[in-house]
Amino acid sequence: MKYAADFRANARSALRNKWGLAVLTGLVATLLGGTGIEGPKFNLDIGNNSVTASFKFAGTTIYSFGGSSNSDTAAFIIEKAPYFIWSTLILCLLFLLLGSIIAIGYARFNLALTDREMPSFGVLFSCFPIWKTAIISQILQSIYIFLWSLLLVIPGIIATYSYAMTRYILAEHPELTASEAIRRSKEMMYGHRWRLFCLHFSFIGWTLLCIPTLGIGYLWLVPYTQAAEAAFYREISGSGKAWQSAAF
Repeated sequence: MKYAADFRANARSALRNKWGLAVLTGLVATLLGGTGIEGPKFNLDIGNNSVTASFKFAGTTIYSFGGSSNSDTAAFIIEKAPYFIWSTLILCLLFLLLGSIIAIGYARFNLALTDREMPSFGVLFSCFPIWKTAIISQILQSIYIFLWSLLLVIPGIIATYSYAMTRYILAEHPELTASEAIRRSKEMMYGHRWRLFCLHFSFIGWTLLCIPTLGIGYLWLVPYTQAAEAAFYREISGSGKAWQSAAF
């Protein structure tokens, strides 16, 4: 049985001489919502003496402005706050829907890397033909995880890991329905949820090192973690290269 260190080593081997392509693809996948990183968020902070509005993406403040409570800027922020909020909600929805499609394309990309191939950047956008399945699978997973989370935090975490292989399954088997892919993921992850948790936890040191870099370090960490997860899927599924026969 392979361990977290084995999957990380597999990922490093798969990424050798391909880091440039992997970083670019990972960056675009992140910007389009395909890596599960926190999406766009609008924050409004109204204090006793000041009003501040900020726009965040991936947990990082992209733009922030404000002023004293009596300033024209504060009055403008308060007046336009409903428009900012609605715009952010619409952007978050688009981010979720587009991200569900891009996530499967990114899974294809990383599976190809794990197979020691040189995937094209265009693979990232190869799953638009199954956009309905991608979106439904994401919505169903979100609903299931939310319902399990109502029972307490631990059941929600278990559910998250149970459905973690859904995007890889759809990447290889786009003919499946969303429910079938989710069910296969649940069956596949039985007895392996803790192993995937340990794999994710093994990157905690790298994650902490990325924090002082103002997010720049994540350009390399995201491809590294995603390639390791793809290697994990290959190991527990025993799958070959079935997705290559699918039309992109």
